[in-house]
Amino acid sequence: MKILLIAGGWSSEREVSLSGARQIEAALLSLGHDVTRLDPLDQFDRITDTARVHDFAFLNLHGSPGEDGLIQALLHAAGCPYQGSQPEASFLALNKAASKQVFRAGGLVTADWELLVERPAPGWRPSFGLPAYFKPNNGGSSLGMSFVSTEAQLGPALDAAFAEGREVLAEPALSGLEVTCAVLGEEALPPILIKPKTGAFFDYQSKYVKDAAEEICPAPLPEPVLDAVRRSALAAHKLLGCSGYSRADFILTGETPVLLEVNTLPGMTATSLLPRAAATAGLDFPALIARLIELGMSR
Repeated sequence: MKILLIAGGWSSEREVSLSGARQIEAALLSLGHDVTRLDPLDQFDRITDTARVHDFAFLNLHGSPGEDGLIQALLHAAGCPYQGSQPEASFLALNKAASKQVFRAGGLVTADWELLVERPAPGWRPSFGLPAYFKPNNGGSSLGMSFVSTEAQLGPALDAAFAEGREVLAEPALSGLEVTCAVLGEEALPPILIKPKTGAFFDYQSKYVKDAAEEICPAPLPEPVLDAVRRSALAAHKLLGCSGYSRADFILTGETPVLLEVNTLPGMTATSLLPRAAATAGLDFPALIARLIELGMSR
């Protein structure tokens, strides 16, 4: 097939997108496809016309545009199939405050939150107190995210989060293990236990620097806990209306998985979590790419 590989863009996660795209392009070529690269940074106005002369589009974008559903809507208008979720689910998942409303209404356990759309007045504190996490409401890769345990850290944390976006989400700092679980098709893949080697949480360096975190797959947890994680990941996928694949992130408080967020375009770099879970399930990277294309075409 003639496949349009869309990667890059202008979000703060551009380099992560380009890194994953190199691995995806190699896999697509090994599968016998013809590949055309398109970077929205300088080719945004060409998306519709270029998509019309391709059989399929493979998206590897992070942040906005890409995870917000905009590119997906353009591809839909062009009649070009693509992998992953459609615009509405993409938009809901990227907006953390919106998706958390959907999760809670659907009966899933998610951390409390407060959405800040402007910098609060001096002396403000979240209703649930400190310690807390502050992060951009529409972003990923832990960019602009901070752990705040003292009042002195609050100002710099707000600066960092608002520098990445106009909306900031505050959540209480829950104590527990970090676990992630991907969904492929209608099946939850083996959960992964994440143990950052430095820092207070799974930050940008832990995610993308080799050996900066211990990522154990399958997670060495009791089967009832693993089952609860898998069921929650599938439920979140369906509540948002996701398609093809997604990845849900959790904090385990005791044996209860507390859902943090869902990613509709999970990372595809050499250190990313989705390819690791797929490999544990028996799919090497080219096979994972082929499966995502199959799911996109079937829709």
